[in-house]
Amino acid sequence: MNDLLGRLRGLLLDTGYTIDGVRERLGDVAATALSREETVPALRATAEGDPLATLIRLWWLGAPVEARGMPAGLPVEELAAAGLVTVEGGRVTSTVHLQPWETDGSGGSGGPVGPVGPGGYVVSDRKVRPGDPALRPDHVVGAGGASANLAQLASRRPAGRALDIGTGCGVQVLHLAGRAEEITATDVNPRALELSRLSWALSGITGVDARLGSLFDPVEDDRFDLIVANPPFVISPAGRFTYRESGFHADDFCRDLVRRAPRHLAPGGTCHLLANWLHVDGEDWRDRVGGWLAGTGCDGWVVQRDVQDPAEYVELWLRDAAEQGTPRHRELYDDWFGWFEAANVTGIGFGWITLNDSGSLDPVVRVEEYGRPVELPVGEYVDEVLGSITTAHRLTDAELLGSRLVVAEGVLEERVGPPGAEDPARIVLRQTGGLRRSAAVGTVEAALAGVCDGDYPLDPLLAAIAELTGEDHDDLRTKAPAALRPLIAEGFFHISTG
Repeated sequence: MNDLLGRLRGLLLDTGYTIDGVRERLGDVAATALSREETVPALRATAEGDPLATLIRLWWLGAPVEARGMPAGLPVEELAAAGLVTVEGGRVTSTVHLQPWETDGSGGSGGPVGPVGPGGYVVSDRKVRPGDPALRPDHVVGAGGASANLAQLASRRPAGRALDIGTGCGVQVLHLAGRAEEITATDVNPRALELSRLSWALSGITGVDARLGSLFDPVEDDRFDLIVANPPFVISPAGRFTYRESGFHADDFCRDLVRRAPRHLAPGGTCHLLANWLHVDGEDWRDRVGGWLAGTGCDGWVVQRDVQDPAEYVELWLRDAAEQGTPRHRELYDDWFGWFEAANVTGIGFGWITLNDSGSLDPVVRVEEYGRPVELPVGEYVDEVLGSITTAHRLTDAELLGSRLVVAEGVLEERVGPPGAEDPARIVLRQTGGLRRSAAVGTVEAALAGVCDGDYPLDPLLAAIAELTGEDHDDLRTKAPAALRPLIAEGFFHISTG
């Protein structure tokens, strides 16, 4: 099988069946329509039957193609014997979805498990579209937006041992392969491990330790430097599909994943996961999710990126399984929506959770809502974000006044006010990179942003500002730590270590 997949990989690359190759061959209109699961423009764009068009129709669109039109060298009979295609009446049909996947070099320079470049591939069950047969319970979904979000979030630091929980089609391993010395991947679905092994082989990745089981059960005694998870986080009254629903009650699966992760982190290790959580009437969602992290002993950062009301949520996942318009659609919708109503659910949050075993006896947890666009990949600076959050919390007022602050690179100042006014009505500091936050500040913080370059401690700078403005130095010393601590936590100022 490995020899077959190696030859198939070579043919795919030689034919141009890569992300860039497919985009160029389809054109902008067809490629954009395909991102909405509309296949007609793509089918029209690939009607000529050239080798790349044939591969797109076979592997991505799932359309039958004429056997006589197969690209030269494609081992159709061997692929059929391996169960990857069927041949009937002179037509070849894929039994899987095989898509090129871009790692953008996030894997690093290569490691023992093998390098991954722009030629990564992901094997999953065929995409389900309106009118297709119902999904099988053990359906293995392909890589998509959530996969990309998790890959963009994970820290880029090299890792000795990495763990991918709920590997599915194996896509996260493609991103981990270059920067982790050892990779373990788990899934509760045997078919997921079967297809993920195909993904890794087609991507030139070897040495992955694949284990069957739920949550951390397969790695009970192991610890890792990096843990990632795109788990079955969908909240529903019944676990019908293993790729998205755990069968746990409500959001208990994500809660348990967070609470169990720390015992499997090596000192200094980091865990990144995607999650959904409930908004319940009369309860602050921040308390709910923050409570998951309480007592873990880890520093944590929770970001809610989106919220849907119960109706939107049910409709999203019924569309996901192509169940809109089916005979059971109304029944499924009514049961699911009624279940939310009975639980007083007002919304469902989508977001990411990061844990870091810093070894501190005073762990810090920040829970926030932040839906604005951010610079990608977040993994390039996520360690700095965690460092800023913990530094701002742990510095005493005296330590902060004695620190040398530096304005973060890319921070701009905006002043708003009537033309000709002596004083602005509003001063805003704005980040041009990273999380791209903005913060309204007072004149003292703005003045500090203009002079903090790491050369002088904060206290003498406050004394100089007091002398220039006529304000009381002691009053500024008292107020400054409370005003600056949030700006440090959000990355507008850093503490100089030079």
